[in-house]
Amino acid sequence: MTATNQVQAVVFDYGGVLTGPVRASIAAWLRTDRIEPASFSRTLKAWLSRDAPDGTPIHRLETGALTVEEFDALLASELTTLDGRAVDPVGVLDRLFAGLRPDPAMFALAGQLRDLGVRVGLLSNSWGNSYPPDIHALFDPVVISGEVGLRKPLAAIYALTLDRLGLPADRVLFIDDAEPHVLGARAVGMRALWHTDARSTREALAEFFPTLPPAAPHD
Repeated sequence: MTATNQVQAVVFDYGGVLTGPVRASIAAWLRTDRIEPASFSRTLKAWLSRDAPDGTPIHRLETGALTVEEFDALLASELTTLDGRAVDPVGVLDRLFAGLRPDPAMFALAGQLRDLGVRVGLLSNSWGNSYPPDIHALFDPVVISGEVGLRKPLAAIYALTLDRLGLPADRVLFIDDAEPHVLGARAVGMRALWHTDARSTREALAEFFPTLPPAAPHD
């Protein structure tokens, strides 16, 4: 069996892969709420990288140990505004993700893979996000961090996804827009692709699935 046809399943991240870039939604929120960008960048960097004994607020949010309301309050308390006002803690994450929209080109790509007989799954670190109501009809399995109490890039959540697929790691390709999550997948033996845009991801997938249709002209 060749490397091309060994891949039997493709697992997608959600935010930033099946949607437009998260950074664009964040940038719009920062402008609308007049938040000092450096205060958000500083907090995000600390909460993504710090090895706290009980996890950072982001880690606890992702695993469901912290509610959205609790996280909103913690995040608002760390932010400063351009005009010195306090940041309204109610609905911070709702406003942060307000500009996030599904990417039709990526959903079309997932559908075309299904049409080829490829298993298509979802593995997402949730920040209290709302997912499309038909997500379970489109992807199987659907593994959401806050529902399973695990998060990327820790090995256990990839192992759970593989168990639900019933496939060995080297038969599964994982796609994510965050490099640490890509590296986490590779560490457990999965194939992994760092997503930047729909066209380049489709071109990379075509190497595994030569009969995958080319991108539509507008994609």
